[in-house]
Amino acid sequence: MSNLPITVEVEPRFLADQSAPSERVYTFSYTVTVTNTGKVPAQLIARHWLIDDASGHKQEVKGLGVIGQQPLLAPGQSFRYSSGCRLRAPSGTMHGSYFFVTERGERLDIPIPMFVLEADAGGGSPRVLH
Repeated sequence: MSNLPITVEVEPRFLADQSAPSERVYTFSYTVTVTNTGKVPAQLIARHWLIDDASGHKQEVKGLGVIGQQPLLAPGQSFRYSSGCRLRAPSGTMHGSYFFVTERGERLDIPIPMFVLEADAGGGSPRVLH
């Protein structure tokens, strides 16, 4: 584990009911928990995702906040949200970073560790990666 003051945990899930493999549409959700393990409040300002699927298709997603919010996390506080993506293949990976600014004005790039998106017949048992 790193000494960064923010931790990120991701739980991906395959959404079979929103997928159409015959049309090369594989839908996934992911639930992210971001925790301020530092000593000062920090605000999530922006996100940057890199999404790759097994067909070789790549997507890059950048934007302000997450799900329309820019949460301010006090020390010890967590923020949890769910979002999703669609792939053109039954498996792929996602990783990226969050940009935070602390109450003291420090700028932090917090890496989001790579996690696997994998279609399965069981409808999506979660796989937690830290």
